[in-house]
Amino acid sequence: MKFPDDVQKELKRRFKNRHREWLEASREPEQLEDSAWPLEVNLGIPTENQALKQVEDVRAWVAAWQSWNGVGSLSWSERHWRKLGTQPVPEKLLLSGSGEVAQWIGEADRWDRAQQRYRDLIGRWPQLSDKLPRYFAILADYSEADYRRLIDMVAWIEKHPASNLYPRQLPVSGLDSKWLEKRKGLLADLVDNVRGKSSSEGDFCERCGLKAPPQLIRLRILDESLRQRIGSLNDISAPWEQLAELDLPVSNVFIVENLQTGLAFDDLPGSVVIMQLGYGVDVLGRLPWIAKANCIYWGDLDTHGFAILNRARSYLPELKSVLMDETTLRSHQTLWVEEKDQHAAETLLLLTDPEQAVYQAIKRNAWGQNVRLEQERITWEVAWNVVLRTVLPAC
Repeated sequence: MKFPDDVQKELKRRFKNRHREWLEASREPEQLEDSAWPLEVNLGIPTENQALKQVEDVRAWVAAWQSWNGVGSLSWSERHWRKLGTQPVPEKLLLSGSGEVAQWIGEADRWDRAQQRYRDLIGRWPQLSDKLPRYFAILADYSEADYRRLIDMVAWIEKHPASNLYPRQLPVSGLDSKWLEKRKGLLADLVDNVRGKSSSEGDFCERCGLKAPPQLIRLRILDESLRQRIGSLNDISAPWEQLAELDLPVSNVFIVENLQTGLAFDDLPGSVVIMQLGYGVDVLGRLPWIAKANCIYWGDLDTHGFAILNRARSYLPELKSVLMDETTLRSHQTLWVEEKDQHAAETLLLLTDPEQAVYQAIKRNAWGQNVRLEQERITWEVAWNVVLRTVLPAC
């Protein structure tokens, strides 16, 4: 027997599983009427034997539907039972459309808003009809200001496909950096589909015809003789194009994932340390003086640290790693934290066998759930001695 609360739970599941399909079909309501509606929910009439075993439950079930006054059409039938006599019982609930489902589960406002916006958008850009149902939450939940700003952005980029402006220069009302940063993927996806592109290669600025702010690389010069070649500067942040022009006879290049690790480095002969590239390690392949040096990567001991190392090796095939081994990880167990989201790849092809073993162990939770050791947490005396041995073997 299904009580109204049970029906509501069932309809919530149906809505969750099928709301995108219903939204897409709402552009042709007559077609949907023929194929999917009315939706019939059987209320689970018990047999007489079942009713005899739970008389009070059956009474409560019948009473619940007698007092029900929601949307939809409730049909009743009579059961002619030998011992219980003739009993009217609720048989099924019929819902005429997705709007009634939405009302049943308290989603009517969201559903109406999503439908209205969907129809408005495909009226303007029919090519978005297949894409927009994936963005149901945006259609349903964006404030009017955010929704208008999003549409204005797409419309402006459509009209100016190669403006070569910086994103903040766009003459769109209400545009700000935080708003844009959170929606780059969405905007690029909508722009691609408005333009009828079948592939989505390149970053946000490339796909939208905008000029990307220069990628700044932060590095420290760890050798006084090298510093003298660039005006005694120690700590530099500059576009990669400018750094590529430097005449730096560097012997060792350290690439570290986190800023404070790089700031902690003391002077080392012929060395520089590059900080905070994250997955932007492709820039390493654009600096000619790096390719001639002994390059060492030191990242966090987690799946993304190894994924960045793997990516960096595609640009610097001889890149070595330090402090990314099992011994370092397991000797600092009290400082582990949990990696929120692990990297998706099962195997990273450019890792060495020992690196691959650690990566696989972390992936399968061999030592704990989503183990992560941030590089700054490694005992500095231990870490610095390892760093020294990479450039001063006698240490």
